Formats: sequence, C-alpha cells, structure tokens
Amino acid sequence: MESFLNFLGLAVRARKIISGTELTINGVRSHEVKLVIMTDDCSPRTKKDLHNKASYYNVPVIDTIGSEELKTAIGKDRKVIGVTDQGFAKRLKEIMDN
Repeated sequence: MESFLNFLGLAVRARKIISGTELTINGVRSHEVKLVIMTDDCSPRTKKDLHNKASYYNVPVIDTIGSEELKTAIGKDRKVIGVTDQGFAKRLKEIMDN
C-alpha cells in the first residue's frame, strides 16, 4: 500500500490527476480519466454513480483506499480522484493488484 501511495504522490506532483466527484465523472465521460480512485468511506450513491459510469466507459476503479491515506498522499481532503495519464494509471493498477 505504501508504494501505491508514494506513486500516487508522484502523479499528483506531475499534475496527472483531477480531484472531486463531478470533475472525475466528467473526465470519465470525456475519456480523459484512465483510472478512478475513491475512498472506502464514500457515500453509497457516489460509489454507485462512479462504478456505473466507469464500467460503462471501461475505466478501472480502485475503492479500497482509506480517507486519511488518500489525504496524505495527495495533500488534499478529497474522496474521489481521477488519474489522467495512461502510464500512471497502468502502474497504479499493477501495484494495487499485487
């Protein structure tokens, strides 16, 4: 998990993420977002909306991150972020799958 959060921090510093539910949903619609990351304590409606939208557009979702961990990694108090770079998205997904 620590390597995932460190790599996510690199993506933030490279300005390859967008944060917030609405921006992420719009990014998924416009094929800008390559990976959706949400905290495990998001509201059920937010989870449902993001999972439905992401599955329709074939965007992977990671929803097992704690709020404090995500806040520490990106430096903002957010529940939902979208990774906009294919390379970062692929590597983050690989790290999380292992």
